[in-house]
Amino acid sequence: MPLIKLYFTPALLLLVLTCPLWQISQSVPLMGMQDSCVLYARTLLQNITDVLNQKTLFSGIDCTKQNMELYKKTSTPSACAPQGSACSEITTSGFDQSSCLKNIREDLRYYDEFLAAQPVGTLLFSLRELMKAAANIGTSFDQRLHLCKVLKGFQVRAITINRVIGYMTSDEYTK
Repeated sequence: MPLIKLYFTPALLLLVLTCPLWQISQSVPLMGMQDSCVLYARTLLQNITDVLNQKTLFSGIDCTKQNMELYKKTSTPSACAPQGSACSEITTSGFDQSSCLKNIREDLRYYDEFLAAQPVGTLLFSLRELMKAAANIGTSFDQRLHLCKVLKGFQVRAITINRVIGYMTSDEYTK
Protein backbone atom coordinates (compact mmCIF):
# COMPACT_ATOMS: atom_id res chain seq x y z
CA MET A 1 0.00 0.00 0.00
CA PRO A 2 1.90 3.06 -1.19
CA LEU A 3 1.33 5.76 1.40
CA ILE A 4 3.03 9.11 1.38
CA LYS A 5 4.19 10.67 4.64
CA LEU A 6 2.83 14.21 4.73
CA TYR A 7 2.86 17.16 7.08
CA PHE A 8 0.68 17.21 10.16
CA THR A 9 -2.79 18.55 9.63
CA PRO A 10 -2.46 22.27 10.46
CA ALA A 11 -5.99 22.97 11.67
CA LEU A 12 -5.96 19.84 13.79
CA LEU A 13 -2.68 20.88 15.36
CA LEU A 14 -4.00 24.40 15.94
CA LEU A 15 -7.02 22.96 17.70
CA VAL A 16 -4.89 20.73 19.92
CA LEU A 17 -2.12 23.21 20.69
CA THR A 18 -3.89 26.55 21.01
CA CYS A 19 -7.13 25.66 22.71
CA PRO A 20 -6.72 26.63 26.36
CA LEU A 21 -8.70 23.60 27.46
CA TRP A 22 -5.88 21.23 26.57
CA GLN A 23 -3.75 22.71 29.31
CA ILE A 24 -5.57 20.83 32.06
CA SER A 25 -2.40 19.67 33.80
CA GLN A 26 -1.53 23.13 35.08
CA SER A 27 -2.29 23.96 38.69
CA VAL A 28 -3.95 27.25 37.82
CA PRO A 29 -7.72 27.38 37.35
CA LEU A 30 -8.96 27.05 33.79
CA MET A 31 -10.14 30.22 32.20
CA GLY A 32 -13.19 30.34 29.97
CA MET A 33 -12.79 28.90 26.52
CA GLN A 34 -11.76 31.37 23.88
CA ASP A 35 -13.61 31.87 20.64
CA SER A 36 -10.64 30.43 18.76
CA CYS A 37 -11.40 26.93 20.07
CA VAL A 38 -14.92 27.12 18.75
CA LEU A 39 -13.67 28.45 15.42
CA TYR A 40 -11.03 25.72 15.03
CA ALA A 41 -13.53 22.98 15.87
CA ARG A 42 -16.06 24.35 13.37
CA THR A 43 -13.38 24.71 10.70
CA LEU A 44 -12.27 21.14 11.29
CA LEU A 45 -15.81 19.82 10.88
CA GLN A 46 -16.45 21.92 7.77
CA ASN A 47 -13.22 20.76 6.13
CA ILE A 48 -13.97 17.10 6.83
CA THR A 49 -17.42 17.55 5.32
CA ASP A 50 -15.95 19.30 2.28
CA VAL A 51 -13.45 16.50 1.69
CA LEU A 52 -16.18 13.86 1.99
CA ASN A 53 -18.14 15.68 -0.72
CA GLN A 54 -15.28 15.73 -3.23
CA LYS A 55 -16.02 13.61 -6.29
CA THR A 56 -12.40 13.51 -7.47
CA LEU A 57 -11.06 11.86 -4.34
CA PHE A 58 -13.70 9.16 -4.15
CA SER A 59 -14.35 8.52 -7.84
CA GLY A 60 -16.21 5.24 -8.23
CA ILE A 61 -17.31 5.26 -4.58
CA ASP A 62 -20.56 6.68 -3.27
CA CYS A 63 -19.13 7.72 0.07
CA THR A 64 -22.55 8.77 1.39
CA LYS A 65 -23.73 5.16 1.22
CA GLN A 66 -20.73 3.71 3.06
CA ASN A 67 -20.65 2.78 6.73
CA MET A 68 -18.32 4.78 8.91
CA GLU A 69 -15.31 3.48 10.79
CA LEU A 70 -15.32 5.19 14.15
CA TYR A 71 -12.32 5.19 16.46
CA LYS A 72 -13.62 3.20 19.43
CA LYS A 73 -10.67 3.21 21.81
CA THR A 74 -11.92 6.34 23.52
CA SER A 75 -15.15 7.03 25.34
CA THR A 76 -15.65 10.59 24.12
CA PRO A 77 -19.47 10.46 23.80
CA SER A 78 -19.99 9.18 27.36
CA ALA A 79 -17.11 11.16 28.91
CA CYS A 80 -18.35 14.37 27.31
CA ALA A 81 -22.09 13.98 27.91
CA PRO A 82 -23.50 17.16 29.48
CA GLN A 83 -24.42 17.10 33.15
CA GLY A 84 -27.82 15.48 33.65
CA SER A 85 -27.92 14.16 30.09
CA ALA A 86 -29.79 10.94 29.39
CA CYS A 87 -28.93 10.60 25.70
CA SER A 88 -28.14 7.17 24.28
CA GLU A 89 -28.89 5.50 27.62
CA ILE A 90 -25.92 7.34 29.17
CA THR A 91 -26.97 9.07 32.37
CA THR A 92 -24.45 11.50 33.79
CA SER A 93 -24.60 13.00 37.23
CA GLY A 94 -21.72 15.40 36.63
CA PHE A 95 -19.57 16.64 33.82
CA ASP A 96 -15.87 15.75 34.13
CA GLN A 97 -14.09 18.25 31.90
CA SER A 98 -10.69 16.66 32.47
CA SER A 99 -11.85 13.21 31.33
CA CYS A 100 -13.72 14.69 28.39
CA LEU A 101 -10.71 16.63 27.15
CA LYS A 102 -8.44 13.63 27.58
CA ASN A 103 -10.73 11.60 25.31
CA ILE A 104 -10.99 14.38 22.73
CA ARG A 105 -7.21 14.74 22.69
CA GLU A 106 -6.80 11.01 22.06
CA ASP A 107 -9.36 11.12 19.22
CA LEU A 108 -7.58 14.04 17.57
CA ARG A 109 -4.19 12.32 17.88
CA TYR A 110 -5.54 9.16 16.26
CA TYR A 111 -7.12 10.98 13.31
CA ASP A 112 -4.06 13.19 12.90
CA GLU A 113 -1.81 10.13 12.64
CA PHE A 114 -4.19 8.37 10.27
CA LEU A 115 -4.62 11.34 7.96
CA ALA A 116 -0.91 12.18 7.93
CA ALA A 117 -0.29 8.76 6.40
CA GLN A 118 -2.91 9.12 3.65
CA PRO A 119 -2.12 9.99 0.05
CA VAL A 120 -4.70 12.76 0.00
CA GLY A 121 -2.67 15.68 1.26
CA THR A 122 -3.02 17.52 4.52
CA LEU A 123 -6.84 17.46 4.80
CA LEU A 124 -7.17 20.86 6.42
CA PHE A 125 -4.35 22.76 4.78
CA SER A 126 -5.62 23.56 1.33
CA LEU A 127 -8.44 21.52 -0.09
CA ARG A 128 -7.67 22.53 -3.66
CA GLU A 129 -4.10 21.40 -3.29
CA LEU A 130 -5.39 18.23 -1.71
CA MET A 131 -7.62 17.48 -4.67
CA LYS A 132 -4.78 18.12 -7.14
CA ALA A 133 -2.51 15.78 -5.21
CA ALA A 134 -5.19 13.11 -4.90
CA ALA A 135 -5.88 13.21 -8.61
CA ASN A 136 -2.20 12.54 -9.30
CA ILE A 137 -1.86 9.63 -6.90
CA GLY A 138 -3.06 6.24 -8.06
CA THR A 139 -4.59 4.93 -4.85
CA SER A 140 -6.48 1.68 -4.95
CA PHE A 141 -10.22 1.41 -4.63
CA ASP A 142 -9.85 -0.31 -1.25
CA GLN A 143 -7.61 2.49 0.07
CA ARG A 144 -10.07 5.16 -1.02
CA LEU A 145 -13.00 3.18 0.42
CA HIS A 146 -11.20 2.85 3.76
CA LEU A 147 -10.39 6.57 3.75
CA CYS A 148 -14.04 7.36 3.04
CA LYS A 149 -15.20 5.28 6.00
CA VAL A 150 -12.62 6.69 8.41
CA LEU A 151 -13.41 10.26 7.34
CA LYS A 152 -17.10 9.61 7.99
CA GLY A 153 -16.19 8.40 11.48
CA PHE A 154 -14.00 11.45 11.97
CA GLN A 155 -16.87 13.66 10.84
CA VAL A 156 -19.14 12.16 13.51
CA ARG A 157 -16.43 12.58 16.14
CA ALA A 158 -15.87 16.20 15.03
CA ILE A 159 -19.60 16.81 15.49
CA THR A 160 -19.30 15.45 19.04
CA ILE A 161 -16.28 17.67 19.70
CA ASN A 162 -18.15 20.73 18.38
CA ARG A 163 -21.11 19.99 20.64
CA VAL A 164 -18.87 19.53 23.67
CA ILE A 165 -17.02 22.78 23.03
CA GLY A 166 -20.37 24.50 22.53
CA TYR A 167 -21.58 23.09 25.84
CA MET A 168 -18.42 24.19 27.65
CA THR A 169 -18.80 27.72 26.33
CA SER A 170 -22.49 27.90 27.15
CA ASP A 171 -24.09 29.58 30.12
CA GLU A 172 -25.56 26.21 31.13
CA TYR A 173 -22.10 24.77 31.85
CA THR A 174 -20.76 27.85 33.61
CA LYS A 175 -23.70 28.05 36.07
